[in-house]
Amino acid sequence: MIAAAAVRALGIGAEPLDPDADEARRWLLDELSNPRYRAAEPNAFDRFAQAIRDWFLDLLSGAGAVPGEVVALLVVLAALVLVVVGLLVFGLPRLRRRRRAADLPSFAGDLRDAATIRRSADAAARDRDWPLAIEERFRALVRDLVERELVHVHPGTTARAVADAAARPFPDARPSLADAASAFDDVRYLGAPGDAATYERMTALDRELAAARPARPAGSAAAVGADGGFEAVR
Repeated sequence: MIAAAAVRALGIGAEPLDPDADEARRWLLDELSNPRYRAAEPNAFDRFAQAIRDWFLDLLSGAGAVPGEVVALLVVLAALVLVVVGLLVFGLPRLRRRRRAADLPSFAGDLRDAATIRRSADAAARDRDWPLAIEERFRALVRDLVERELVHVHPGTTARAVADAAARPFPDARPSLADAASAFDDVRYLGAPGDAATYERMTALDRELAAARPARPAGSAAAVGADGGFEAVR
């Protein structure tokens, strides 16, 4: 019967065949070597999950012979292992990113030039570290405006205040600047994960402002104070 099934699967003509045992075995092995059978085999993760499942089933099935306290302890230990693995895989990378972002200075205290900050932002984006990439790109935007003497920042200056000040030489960009400031605050202070789309929008805004001619000449910058207010500095 197996040989006949192999014959039909191989598409051999309908004319009855009567292969000997060796030939039937060869046909069957040829059919089972088809890639579609290998694709259905369990992978390493499936085998690992099955081993864990079998271990728990064996543990529970033998619970009558094992003290209940021991079973409870083993279950708790298994849960702790899962928590530790989850922390190592998901928690620590995020914690490191937040600490790294929190270590960055204020706008006024960041003495890097715009080009350096842009390279840092691009490196973070390549690592898909969107919170750091978004924060660094906004810092690059601010530093570029400071270098062009279009905005002056002071200790305590907020992202929103910078956006308002930058909208004076670039009034058409006011909505985009407000969105960029909100994105900066979200990733820095609210722990938002950020995403590639937000980073791309902020990068486009940075490039747009860097290439644009301000509505008033350089040297007439808006000084942004710690309270968020600003005034023209000539």
